[in-house]
Amino acid sequence: MKYLLSNKFKKPGWVLFIIGIIFGIILLIKDLESNFIETKVISLFHNGAFSKTNNGIISIITNDIVDELITIIIIIGGLMVSFSKEKIEDEFISKIRLDSLTWAILVNYGILLFATIFIYDMQYFNVLIYNMFTPILIFILRFNYVVYKKPNHEE
Repeated sequence: MKYLLSNKFKKPGWVLFIIGIIFGIILLIKDLESNFIETKVISLFHNGAFSKTNNGIISIITNDIVDELITIIIIIGGLMVSFSKEKIEDEFISKIRLDSLTWAILVNYGILLFATIFIYDMQYFNVLIYNMFTPILIFILRFNYVVYKKPNHEE
């Protein structure tokens, strides 16, 4: 498992992941509108990027970056949790890791297929936004459930 991080990344990853989820829920409750950290950012493919009147695909815009920061925190924290070694990383843990990843992808696309068939308009766009996080969330939940359910788990 050359691509796994050291076990010491797991705890900071949990902190980032949980903080990101909490702030993400708070932002969701506030209807995704915030003016907390407004700054100028480089925007690729901004509104009208492909129109004839546009000056190019790169623009400088003013944007509130709270949602981007929360997204980055959730992704980095989730990846740290998901790809950090367990204290005892053996073949059984590797199998659970692979099974959990497979399971997460299948469930994720099952949810996406369901949403594609039954959810429309902006609600579907919201599903796509949250769908960024479901594979890693499902993986973390299933992997940890199976690992900690095993009878002689040593931590």
